[in-house]
Amino acid sequence: MKSHSHSPDSVDSWRIFRIMSEFVDGFETMTSLGPSVAIFGSTNQNPIDPRYHSLAETIAEKIVAKGFGIITGGGPGIMESANKGAQKVSGRSCGLCINLPSETKPNPYIDDQFLLNFRYFFVRKVMFIRYAQAFVVLPGGFGTMDEFFEALTLIQTQKIKYFPVYLVGKDYWKGLLDWMKHTVLAHGNIKQKDLDLIHLTDDPDEIADGIEKFHHQTKSTENF
Repeated sequence: MKSHSHSPDSVDSWRIFRIMSEFVDGFETMTSLGPSVAIFGSTNQNPIDPRYHSLAETIAEKIVAKGFGIITGGGPGIMESANKGAQKVSGRSCGLCINLPSETKPNPYIDDQFLLNFRYFFVRKVMFIRYAQAFVVLPGGFGTMDEFFEALTLIQTQKIKYFPVYLVGKDYWKGLLDWMKHTVLAHGNIKQKDLDLIHLTDDPDEIADGIEKFHHQTKSTENF
């Protein structure tokens, strides 16, 4: 009997529909979320320096008090603290989860109507970039830095409209920022105005006030 197994081309064609379905689900959910801020950070639940967990919670509370929802990657650690802070003060709490072997379920502080699960990182990243009015980046690993540098790259290249990018953890990020200044900038691979896109602060009020001021000036809810 003749085999009816799918060819590689056919498999890739069907994959398009799965990708499209993730975009559709994401767009439909995120448009109902309203103005929001994405908070990124480590999934580590037993960090060397636990103060960043409580800081993430406080930052989320302050941002919610300004009328914004909170978007995280939906996992444990700092993301869980941010979602917890949002729910603690009755704010909108969104989790954009990704299917990973290391993360079996979303954290418990995400609103059911704003819980999304993604198979593809690139679809998930579009949701963060399109619907966040600011990024707040706390200490984390490759995933956290990936979101941080993607935002800077898209703003730098004017592929998206500018939005504030806050880096939280002066001690944690000092080495990276020194390298960017003394090596990357010194070699002419970035400009000073690119470094100026980064707002380094550990002050929750400065972050919340800055995001509120920017949003009042632009009234933008979508970045591209």
